[in-house]
Amino acid sequence: MRAETRTAELNPDGHSMAPWLLLALGVFLAGAAGGLRPDSGYCIGTQCFTAFRDPSSFRTAQQECGGRGGHLMTVRSSVSHDILSILLGNFTGRFWIGLHRPTGCPEEAAALRGFRWVTNDTESDFSNWPPGSDSSCSSGRCVSVSHENDLKWIQDPCGERAAGFLCEHSFSEMCRTLAAEPGQSVTYRTPLGFGGEDLLAPWNCEILEGGCEFRCAVDPNRDPSCYCPEGRTLNTHNRLTCEEHVADDPCAALRCQHACYPEGDSYACTCDQGFQLAADGRSCVDFNDCSDQRQCPGDNFMCVNTPGGFQCVCAAGYKKSGALCVDEDECVSAPCEHMCTNTAGSYRCSCYDGYRQNQHEPSRCARHCGREECAAECDPNDRFQCFCPEGYISEERGSDVFCIDMDECSFHYCDQECSNTFGSYVCACSPGYSLVDEFRCVKTDDEDSEGGPEGSGMTAAPDGPTDLPVPFPGPTRRPSGVPVGGLVAIIVCTAASTLLLVLLVHYFCSRREKMENHGELKASEEEAHGLHQVDSRAS
Repeated sequence: MRAETRTAELNPDGHSMAPWLLLALGVFLAGAAGGLRPDSGYCIGTQCFTAFRDPSSFRTAQQECGGRGGHLMTVRSSVSHDILSILLGNFTGRFWIGLHRPTGCPEEAAALRGFRWVTNDTESDFSNWPPGSDSSCSSGRCVSVSHENDLKWIQDPCGERAAGFLCEHSFSEMCRTLAAEPGQSVTYRTPLGFGGEDLLAPWNCEILEGGCEFRCAVDPNRDPSCYCPEGRTLNTHNRLTCEEHVADDPCAALRCQHACYPEGDSYACTCDQGFQLAADGRSCVDFNDCSDQRQCPGDNFMCVNTPGGFQCVCAAGYKKSGALCVDEDECVSAPCEHMCTNTAGSYRCSCYDGYRQNQHEPSRCARHCGREECAAECDPNDRFQCFCPEGYISEERGSDVFCIDMDECSFHYCDQECSNTFGSYVCACSPGYSLVDEFRCVKTDDEDSEGGPEGSGMTAAPDGPTDLPVPFPGPTRRPSGVPVGGLVAIIVCTAASTLLLVLLVHYFCSRREKMENHGELKASEEEAHGLHQVDSRAS
C-alpha cells in the first residue's frame, strides 16, 4: 500500500483551511518560501515562538519580528523560560528577547528593575537576572539570553549585533489534529515558516500538562506520556485524548494511584510530576524537590517543598522586591527596648551604658552595676524617686542616692552553701549532694563522690559564680530600699492616723457619758415636783 500525505495549514489570520482547531504544535525545522526563515519554532495554545540565527541589533530584530506580525519574545513565566531552552536547542551565542530599558537607570526595587517589555508593560511572574547585575546608569539597556549564560538575562548595548533573536506570535485560533488512517501521515504547517508531522506527542509535562486531555506523567525512561482517569483509556492513535473504558484494559488490575504506562509486553505504574513511586509499586509519594540544590537559585532565596512541587521564597529576614530578595530592616518596627542595629537577614539589640540585656529576653534591658556600689538612677523631677538594679538596695548620702549590693546569703536562699556575688548569689552543695534547681541540695547515691572543682569539697551551680539572678521559689529578690525621706513620711502618717483614732474614741466615750448623766438628772427633777405619768385608759 502506498503511503498518503494530508496537509493542514494555519492561515495568517489564525483560521485553518480545515474545519478543525489545533490542540498543540511542537518543535520542527522546515523551509518557508522567500525571506528570512526561522531556524526553529514552537507553538503552544494560541501562541507560536520562532528563533532566527541572524546577526542583528536590538532595533533590527524588533523590526523583523514586527514585519511578521509579532514582536520580540516576552518571558513572563517559567513556562516561557522552558520554551527558550527548546527554541535555542544547541544554538550558541546571544539572542535578543523583548526586554529593554527605554530611559533612566536600573531600579533595584522597581518591577523588572525598571526595564519594560516591548509590549510597553512590566507585567511578569518571572525574572532571571544574574547575581550582581550591573545597576549603573551606563549599563546596557537591552536584554539577551544564551546557553553560555544559563539563559540568564544579560544587559547588553542595544546597538551591538547579537547572534540572533526570538519572536512571539499570537493567533485567535489554531487547527485541530487530523485523523490519520493506517499508511497515511499528516503534516502540519504554519505561516511562520515551520511545521512537521506527528506533532501531538506530549512535549513536557511541566508545560500545560504536555497537551494531555487529562494528565501527563513521566515514566522511568524520562519520556512524557498522557494518561486518563479511572474508567477511561488513552487513545492509541493521538496519545493525548481519553476514550471510554475497554473491557480488557491492562491497567485496571494494577490499580495505579496516578498513571499506567507500557513496559515491554506488560504494564507498570508511574506517578505525576513531583511524585515518586512507593515500594508497593502502585502508590505515589511526594518527592522532595528541594533536595536538588539547584532549585531556587539566587541570593537569599530558599526552597519550600509543596505537594507535587516546590516554591521559592525569601529566607528569614528578607522580603520580596521585584525578582529579588532584599534585606528587611527589622529595626523599623522598634523590636529593641534600647538600641537596634540592622544586620543582613536579622538585627541585633544592645543597651545603654549602665544596662545589660535580659538573658531570657534579649530585646529588653535591665539596670546593671557589676560593682559593690554604684549611683542610683533617680527621677530628675523627684530626687527621692530612685531605682537600683536587681540585688541592690538604695542608700541616701546627703543629696545623693547610691545602690549597695545586697547580701542574699543572709536570707538563707540556699539549702547549704551560698556565695554572694554583685547583684546575685550562687548556691553550692557539700560532698555527697547534688545541686538541683540551682538552690536545692539532694543527697546522691554515691556518698563518697565529690562534686565541683577538685579539692573544693562543694558542688556549685553549673556555670559557677555569676552576677546573673539565680531562680528561687517564692520571693527571691528584695525590692529597692525605701529612701529615708519616704520612710519618715510613712512613720508620720502612721502616727497621725493612730492619734486621730484615739481622739475619735475619746470623743464618742465622753459624749455617751454626758447623755447618761443628763437622763439621771431629769428623772430626779420630776420626782421632786411630784410629777408622774398618767395613763389615759384609767379614766
